[in-house]
Amino acid sequence: MSNRGPGGPGPHGRHMERAKVKDAKGTFKRLMGYISEQMGRIVLISILCAVTSVISIVTVRLAGVAVDEFIAVGDMAGLAKLCFVTLAIFAVNILSTYFQNTNMIVVAQRISFKLRKDLFACLSKLPLQYFDTHSSGDIMSRLTNDVDNISNTLSQSVTQLFSGIINVLGTLAAMILLSPWLTLISLIAIPIMLLVTRFIAGLSRRFYREQQKNLGQINGYIEEMVSGQKVIKLFSREEANRRDFARINDRLRVSGTRAEMVAGLMGPFMNMINNVTYLIVAVAGGYLVITSASAAITVGVVFSFLLYMQNFARPISQIANLFNTIQSALAGAERVFQVMDEAPEQDAPGAADVPAIEGNIEMNDVTFSYVPGKPVLKNATITARKGEQVAIVGPTGAGKTTIISLLTRFYDKDSGTILIDGKPIESITRDSLRRTVGMVLQDTYLFSESVRENIRYGRLDATDEEVERAARMANAHSFIIHLPNGYDTVLSDNAGNISQGQRQLIAIARAILADPCLLILDEATSSIDTRTELKIQDAMLKLMEGRTSFIIAHRLSTIRNADKILVINAGQIVEQGTHDELLARDGFYANLYNIQFKTGMAL
Repeated sequence: MSNRGPGGPGPHGRHMERAKVKDAKGTFKRLMGYISEQMGRIVLISILCAVTSVISIVTVRLAGVAVDEFIAVGDMAGLAKLCFVTLAIFAVNILSTYFQNTNMIVVAQRISFKLRKDLFACLSKLPLQYFDTHSSGDIMSRLTNDVDNISNTLSQSVTQLFSGIINVLGTLAAMILLSPWLTLISLIAIPIMLLVTRFIAGLSRRFYREQQKNLGQINGYIEEMVSGQKVIKLFSREEANRRDFARINDRLRVSGTRAEMVAGLMGPFMNMINNVTYLIVAVAGGYLVITSASAAITVGVVFSFLLYMQNFARPISQIANLFNTIQSALAGAERVFQVMDEAPEQDAPGAADVPAIEGNIEMNDVTFSYVPGKPVLKNATITARKGEQVAIVGPTGAGKTTIISLLTRFYDKDSGTILIDGKPIESITRDSLRRTVGMVLQDTYLFSESVRENIRYGRLDATDEEVERAARMANAHSFIIHLPNGYDTVLSDNAGNISQGQRQLIAIARAILADPCLLILDEATSSIDTRTELKIQDAMLKLMEGRTSFIIAHRLSTIRNADKILVINAGQIVEQGTHDELLARDGFYANLYNIQFKTGMAL
């Protein structure tokens, strides 16, 4: 688009974006919607986690029994039998852990698959304005890095969370059964842990969100620098770009360091609280063994209780540390759902498909602005009848491409009416309207597919013979057959392995194959040499025959035969007529033409 709103792609435009703080509970609830789809495996994982937790609790109690009943009395045979039983239990634990981990990996991959699928589907429905105002690198980061972050968190952390919760509850029950008094002493640390966890988790969530945003920015910058290497080298901007990258990279370093440093506080604080509590319980247990007349408190009981305390504190610390990982995943999920919450392109109620159009176009008093209050097209009125060739000329930024964007409904007008064959354009679905339109743009985009498939993109059911016929009409056949693999030559990223002129010839062949009702040529021959341009004029005339065609042109000599020429300046149509009529008026068009003619003569 020639007239973009603020904050569009570019090394500076992306920095205008600011991540909005969203409700963490709401994000978690939406994420749970994806997790609930895998509920069968989640239940199985929960059962396996319970098995491993019960095994952990039982083996700890067996250690205390070994102290009291076998070690204290020297019963080595009994101790050996107990060891074999314990080994068998450990074997079951290994199998249970393996299956819970593998099932969790399957769940995580399925959820990430569904997230990517839904996110990509949402992206495909978004209006062009979204892509004009958001960095492509940031969008890619949401689709890859953020979804991967969620997947990694699910596969690595959920089983730990399940096991941790079950361990805490089961161990707490075992501790109460062993000694209610020692349990009461050990629980003093819980409120302190919760307060520390809540504070650090809230702080780390903010820093992780900032880190994810900076990661999207650096991805966008890298994508631009890789794509624009020719321009960078041409203007010797390598050193300046290194400085720009260093600045963006430093922001990522600072935000990443802050996030990890805050997250790293969790472990030391939890360990300090656990160690102090462990010491207090050990002293209290020793005192009860020495002073208690009851046989209920023995060395084995205290030994088991201290092990339970470790098992009780360890999952609490793990859960606390998991909150940092979960915060990072929630930050990524926020960014993913942020895209999903964008309003998609929508047709008006009652809009209907049209299989074809005749090509009678009317724009009546149409005004449009990319930025509210700053119109780039003002009260434009245009009429084009079936089969007419309408050329649009004017200075750069005058609003020529904007007219095309309104006709294809890439953007919707602010006011006025646009009629297609007498029907309001809003009454026609976008998909069916665009299927009737063929476009050849100045900025040609080709996919990393074969030449044949790039041409066939105009009509996917076309045969190889039809593809080659379109290429011949566009005068592309002669160079295609000399490529390494002819029509099966795979183009590199945006067809970097062929010339700009050859790219446009392929795009013209694609438009010919599409056989559209309405044809739009946006400087379609701007990168083609004069000799090649002359060769394809007949083919272009045949393509335009019987079709309404809009031709955006800077070289005015190419539109002399147009049925109507619209002259636009500063968003307003200042003149319209045929080439000869406009020259006779000696107005704005004549001035443009004379400047080009004199410049051409001088050259």
